[in-house]
Amino acid sequence: MIHLYNSLSKQKEEFIPINPDHIKFYSCGPTVYNKIHIGNARAFLAADLLSKVLKGIYPKVTYVSNITDIDDKIIEASKHENLPIKDLTKKYFDIYMEDIGLIGINPPDIQPFATDFIDEMIAYIEKLIDLNKAYEANGNVLFRVNTFENYGCLSGRKIDEQKHGKRVEVESYKVNENDFTLWKPSEKDEPGWDSPWGYGRPGWHLECSVMSEITLDIPFDIHGGGNDLKFPHHENEIAQTCACNGLDNAADFAKYWFHNGFLNLESEKMSKSLGNVIYIKDLLNDYQGNHIRLALLSTQYRQPIPWSKKLLDQAKSISTKINNFLEKHENVKPKFISTTKIAEALFDDLNTPRAIRIMQDFVQSQIFHPDEVATYKYIFEGSTQDTTIDEDTVKLIEELIAQRNQARNDGDYALADKIRDKLSKMNVSIKDVNEKTEWKI
Repeated sequence: MIHLYNSLSKQKEEFIPINPDHIKFYSCGPTVYNKIHIGNARAFLAADLLSKVLKGIYPKVTYVSNITDIDDKIIEASKHENLPIKDLTKKYFDIYMEDIGLIGINPPDIQPFATDFIDEMIAYIEKLIDLNKAYEANGNVLFRVNTFENYGCLSGRKIDEQKHGKRVEVESYKVNENDFTLWKPSEKDEPGWDSPWGYGRPGWHLECSVMSEITLDIPFDIHGGGNDLKFPHHENEIAQTCACNGLDNAADFAKYWFHNGFLNLESEKMSKSLGNVIYIKDLLNDYQGNHIRLALLSTQYRQPIPWSKKLLDQAKSISTKINNFLEKHENVKPKFISTTKIAEALFDDLNTPRAIRIMQDFVQSQIFHPDEVATYKYIFEGSTQDTTIDEDTVKLIEELIAQRNQARNDGDYALADKIRDKLSKMNVSIKDVNEKTEWKI
């Protein structure tokens, strides 16, 4: 029914779920050291859009998006702002959640934080070392890239091609210049954790392999993110996950790979390093959240967006006309109806421009189709769906609750609080009643 472009096969394919009774989707979330810019927001909106379409069709969908709360950029921002790491990451996580809410993006079903999975990451590294897929050097642990024959299968960049054009001196402790970091030492004044290789912290690529496998198991249906994550982040994820699990192909990790295009300002990619960023709240003096959302959806997710004031003004005009039409039909509730023309457009690799044009035609003709209106509202206004809880998630929650209760019985209240925090970040609230723990999402 749905056709999606698969970055792994480099072609549009019919989406055939691993298990149609439970769709599993993971997409890389933000690193919380600064506000997200409008280019970042596009990636999160594309993932949100796909999750909404999937939830409109299938009985169970688990959408996971992580939060990176330990990273070199976070450490530098902590020093620059003179804020403890925890305070800094909480500050920017809260801003992130507020910003995505302004443009109608729902929180994911599960939102794991990297620092809640350090023990699991250490165990993952130990397994890779035991398999001779990784090695320790000077307190660093590195993945042996040449042990994974299909390295480069997603990005198309082969190992021997990566030697050309390098400007950074290769670290002397690397066996192969392309080997990448799984664990790195931390200075005494930097955040870190005790490990078999000394005080340190995980590499960035490792966290998504560990958290996606724990929250969804493998293989799962779809792995998403921005085009800039294909290499090296997703390529390294594939290599270490396949190596750890004895797999040969990226499709045995995630069947479909979903990547969105960049947002450009006058043909230049928007990025913090270039200093040309635009934040969501910068736009709110002149535009509403739904205007920004429509501007982001006015280009099909894989294509570059030529971002400009003209684009925003057009989106504002279109949104105003459509909303005036929708106000006459407030009794129609948002609902995804697969037989509509708008749904048909979305089934074609999330063709949002065509879906918007279909709605504009209805507005111009003043023809009222309740199913089309319901489907448009569901996707383009941003809607909150009831969270579905699958058996694997229930099992994980109950295991964490059992571990917390055991920690409390043992008097290890620090561990109990840590587990409670992990549950909270999975959107799980717990309450102790009559010596039993009740929970809900």
